[in-house]
Amino acid sequence: MKNFKLITLALMTLLTFNACSDDDDATPTPVNEEEIITTLTVTLTPNGGGTTVILKTQDLDGDGPNLPITTVSSNLTPGTTYVGSIELLNETEDPAEDITEEVEDESDEHQFFYTISSGLDVTTTYTNFDSNGDPLGTTFELETGAISSGLMTFTLLHEPTKPNTGISDAGGETDIETTFDIFIQ
Repeated sequence: MKNFKLITLALMTLLTFNACSDDDDATPTPVNEEEIITTLTVTLTPNGGGTTVILKTQDLDGDGPNLPITTVSSNLTPGTTYVGSIELLNETEDPAEDITEEVEDESDEHQFFYTISSGLDVTTTYTNFDSNGDPLGTTFELETGAISSGLMTFTLLHEPTKPNTGISDAGGETDIETTFDIFIQ
């Protein structure tokens, strides 16, 4: 019986030391933390001169109790082509971190979508693309038609399916989404 206890104790000790082996031989996979985006600014500059229009949303408390502040600097002009650019900031940092650079550096993993409500006479065209030739959308052209009004939503998706036919089949996760009331007058 004494030998049995010694053998059992020896086996348990052996198993304990094997279970605690060092498995840190592999390099850990780096974690790509999600971007914090507090501010989205869309700048619309008319070709040939005119008033530049700024669409801006700012949500400094993120998921906090305060609603985002959304502004549109002026109305769009009918029959005009605008050069559009989008800037993304993390204003929880001081100075504010420019997230646009990160999105453009990771263009294969991001895409902006522009959703236009019925009644708003606007069309958009992507002007920047990822390394595979698929749309990124931090720059674009916006063409206005007749006097009208409606909603325009800007959505940035992280890891969408590319290519896609639009936001409905893109999948991915929403990094930021905001809607503006647009008037063409």
